[in-house]
This record gives sequence, structure tokens and C-alpha cells, in this order.
Amino acid sequence: MSRPVAEPLAWNVAALMAEAPGSTRDYVVAGAMIDLGDLLQGDPIEGAVHLARTNRGLLVNANLTTSLETECSRCLRAIEVPLDIRIEEEAIPSVDLGTGQPVNVAADPDVLRLTPHHELELEATVREAIQLAEPIAPLCEPDCPGLCPVCGERMTGGPHHHAVDEIDPRLEALRSFRAPGSDED
Repeated sequence: MSRPVAEPLAWNVAALMAEAPGSTRDYVVAGAMIDLGDLLQGDPIEGAVHLARTNRGLLVNANLTTSLETECSRCLRAIEVPLDIRIEEEAIPSVDLGTGQPVNVAADPDVLRLTPHHELELEATVREAIQLAEPIAPLCEPDCPGLCPVCGERMTGGPHHHAVDEIDPRLEALRSFRAPGSDED
């Protein structure tokens, strides 16, 4: 079964750019799947995008949700991590609205730009926000005990016991060593 093609994260904003500052548009994002590189997107991107016309371009506010398919950093179990993404960016034209001539992008090289056809494309911005929101060490549960260092089994049922291994004869003398003040037998 093939997956339906979702609407891209792009909108034609030529009409909004022709309006006075303060004009707004709202868009719904539903079912968007994007390429995240090494990350696996668990759920489609859902949410809303609010655009407000400014004297320079557009103020972009987006509230989006999705999830990543990953694994617990302690027990390696497959998990899905929900993400709430908030984007606040200014998008300015790459073409002068009055003359149609390309704008010098060297003045603001890192700002979000509209395409030459006055389209706002948010896919790269959303991808970057998702990559930045990826947890460094995702956990299946806050107090995940992880894996047993001896046998590699999940420690969800609490500690478990292993047979006492034979000790290297060269280290046998260390068995009787106790730290000063230690009450151990």
C-alpha cells in the first residue's frame, strides 16, 4: 500500500505581500511527511502556520507537532518521541516587489527568503527545527534502568543474579581487600 503524498510545507504568498502591513493569513498543516536525513519521522507533521505582513516581508509563526522513531538510550527498546515545534521567523522577499529585480541577499544571508515566485517554503526550516528538537538521550520512561552489564537483559524487573565467575588467580589476593572503615564481610 502506498503512502499518500502530503501537501508540501509551501504557500504562495504573493497576494499577502501585495497587502498592507498588518494583514494576516492562517494555514493548517496536516499530514506532511518530510525527509529528515538520518532521523525517522514517526507521525505526520500537524499544526498551524500564522503569517503576518510586515514592512519588510512576513512574520512566520508556526506551532507544529510530530514524532520521531528512535530507540531508548539505556535499554535500546524502539520508542516514539513526540515533538512540539515552535517556529518564529521573518521571511523576506528574494525579488523586489516593485521592480521584479533580485534583492542583494548578501545583506541578510541567514534570513528565511521567499522564492522568486513569492512562495514561502518552510520544509528546510521545519527540518532544522525537528533536528534541533531531537533529544540527545531519549528514554522509554524517565527511570529506565537500562541493560544488565553482565548478560545484556533489560533490567525492568529489578536486579537479577548471575553465577559467581571464577576469578583470575593473579587477582585472588584482592578479594580480601577492604577499604578502611568498611563493614563488609
